[in-house]
Amino acid sequence: MTLILASASASRAAMLRGAGLDFEILPARIDEDEIKLALKADGAKVRDAATALAELKAHRVSQNAGADFVIAADSMLDCGGEWFDKPADMAAARLQLQALRGKTHDLVSAVVLARGGSVIWRHAEAARLTMRDFSDGFLDAYLAQAGEAVLSSVGCYQLEGLGVQLFSRIQGDFFTILGLPLLPLLDILRENKVLRA
Repeated sequence: MTLILASASASRAAMLRGAGLDFEILPARIDEDEIKLALKADGAKVRDAATALAELKAHRVSQNAGADFVIAADSMLDCGGEWFDKPADMAAARLQLQALRGKTHDLVSAVVLARGGSVIWRHAEAARLTMRDFSDGFLDAYLAQAGEAVLSSVGCYQLEGLGVQLFSRIQGDFFTILGLPLLPLLDILRENKVLRA
């Protein structure tokens, strides 16, 4: 039995490897932007949108994965009702961080487990993060030092690195902030005998 990660996220892969899991990577090909627009137009909450995206990814990959278990995840950021996505370039990252500084935002990470084309488990967790009111000088130095890695995150930060300096307060699970509620996922994998109990 093979475990498949339906994500190209280096952070999620590193978390699973760090937890001792063996898996293949097979990213799901879906148009996330179109789906997010439709969900937002329908009045979906950010938690529901993250879960729906993770479910779609899991379903797409597990349809052709036979008896293998497929893990899919998605993270979304909401600040005062505005949804933020991964920035397209460094200029967009700067604007995004300017919009988030001095404010508290919610970061929701959803994870789904699927098998044989059907979702068998879903879980979502939220963290609340408050960015400090940093100066433009700090922002420029942060972007220069962090580089294009900020483009891989909906919040333009990697909490396990330099991004921690952006914050004055963090409430929530560390793994959830990194993009994958890892402990509940490990529990369900043990329940399904993918991992030893």
